[in-house]
Amino acid sequence: MMEETYVESTDDGLFLAVDDDENVQDNKYLLFNLGGEVYGISIAHVTEIIEIQSITAVPDITGYLKGVINLRGRIIPVMDLRLRFGMDGREFDDRTCIVIVNINDKSLGMIVDTVAEVQDIVADNIEPPPSFKSDSTGNDFIQGLGKIEDRVVILIDVERITNGQDLEISGEE
Repeated sequence: MMEETYVESTDDGLFLAVDDDENVQDNKYLLFNLGGEVYGISIAHVTEIIEIQSITAVPDITGYLKGVINLRGRIIPVMDLRLRFGMDGREFDDRTCIVIVNINDKSLGMIVDTVAEVQDIVADNIEPPPSFKSDSTGNDFIQGLGKIEDRVVILIDVERITNGQDLEISGEE
């Protein structure tokens, strides 16, 4: 029997059934907007997409960690990707979403400006990230650059986002 993960589309309220078979998910990416650019993460990590909601601040945590949410009884840490990538913060609006991802059997919420779509990007259309001499750690999170027609999508490795010394996901096992 095929297991499915359901991802809600925030634009039209529909649910997208994603096959849990990793071979089917290998080339699928959830595209989202952040600071005017299009980013993507492997759909294999996405468990759901929710509207922005009340976030409980936790004292003495890194600035890009906004706090925690209670999602159907589960406490999930939430990160603002704009701040994580060194961008200016912005006010949340009705299009702001939290993408819940699963990393090593732990959940993390990532705040994004808007969710766009799920897109197939085959390996032949993914280039390695360029290397820049900079103090920025932004390239550490880039898995590659996906080419979709005339667009470039910055593909993010969600596991690298959480590998910093200042962020260790705790929570449900």
